[in-house]
Amino acid sequence: MRALVQTSLDGPQDLKLTDEPVPRPGPGEILVRVTAAGVNFVDISQSHGTFAGGPHPPYVAGIEAAGEIVSVGDSAGLAVGMRVVGVCVGGGAFAEYVVLPAVAVLPVPPGWDDAQALGLVVNWPTALAALRPLGGLAPGETVLVHAAAGATGQAAVRIAKHYGATVIATASPEKHDVVRALGADHVLDSRSASLTTDILALTDGVDLSLESTTLTSLEVTKPVTGRVVVYGLAAGISPVTNWDLVYKHQLHLIGLNLGALIQHTPHLYGEVLTELFSLIAAGVLTPATPTTYPLPDGPQALTALESRTTIGKLALVP
Repeated sequence: MRALVQTSLDGPQDLKLTDEPVPRPGPGEILVRVTAAGVNFVDISQSHGTFAGGPHPPYVAGIEAAGEIVSVGDSAGLAVGMRVVGVCVGGGAFAEYVVLPAVAVLPVPPGWDDAQALGLVVNWPTALAALRPLGGLAPGETVLVHAAAGATGQAAVRIAKHYGATVIATASPEKHDVVRALGADHVLDSRSASLTTDILALTDGVDLSLESTTLTSLEVTKPVTGRVVVYGLAAGISPVTNWDLVYKHQLHLIGLNLGALIQHTPHLYGEVLTELFSLIAAGVLTPATPTTYPLPDGPQALTALESRTTIGKLALVP
C-alpha cells in the first residue's frame, strides 16, 4: 500500500511517500480501507517530536481516518463492510489501509460521506469537552474562542452559541466572514497587537477561554471564577509559573488531552459522545466538506495547517 512515512523529527516536510505492507488487525482491532484521513495539529506535533509519548521515526503518520472495515480481529465487535471513523494516536492513518482500535471508532452518521465524518473523533469532542464538562459553560456566560476558523474552533463557536453563550472569536481577517457565519457575536483580529485591549473593550473579562494558540486568555479571563482550557500547542510551549497564578492571573487553568480523557475518565468521554450525537441529531453540528489533498501532497497540507492559513478541516485522500 502507499503510505506517508515521517522520516525525521524536523517537521512535516520530511513526510515521504513509500510502499508499506498492509497491516493486520490484532485482537480488538479492525483493518480499514482509508477513504479520507484527517489532518490535525497532533500530526504536526508528532513530526517535531513535541507530542508526549509520540512515535519515533520512521513511522506511518496520521492519527485520524475514515473508511470501510475490510477485516476484523478477534473480539473487535464490528462487522466487515461498516463505514467508520476512528483515531489511532500512534499513527498509521496517512495510508491506503490502517489498523484502528475498535473502541476508538464511531459509525459514519447516515447520509454523511466518509470525509464529512472526519472531526467526529478529534475536533468536535475536543470542543465539546472543553466547553461543557471541563469548562463548565453556563447560559449567559462569555466565551473566548481562539483560532475560531479551524475545525475545533468552528465546532466550539456553534456549541457555545447553542448553549446560550456570548462568543468572542479570534481569527485572521481573511477568515472573519466564515466565523461570523457560525454565529460568533464578535470577531477580532488574532494578529492584532491590541488583541487584549480589544477583548477587554467588549467585556469586563470573559468567563471561559478555549486556548491553543496564545496565552492572551490569561490577560482577559475573569479572576477567581474564570476558566482557561488549554487543548493544544499550536504556538509552541508557553511558560506559566505559580507566581503568575497566585499574584497575576487568579483563574482556573485546565489542560485537555482527549487521549487522557478517554483513558482516565471513559465515562466522561462516553457522556461527551452521547451529547455530541444529540447535537448532530438536533442540527447544531452539521457535516462540512473538508478541503482535500491527494495523499502525496500530505507535506503541503500539514505545512499549510502549521502556518494557520487554512479554514476548517483538512483531509488527505489516498
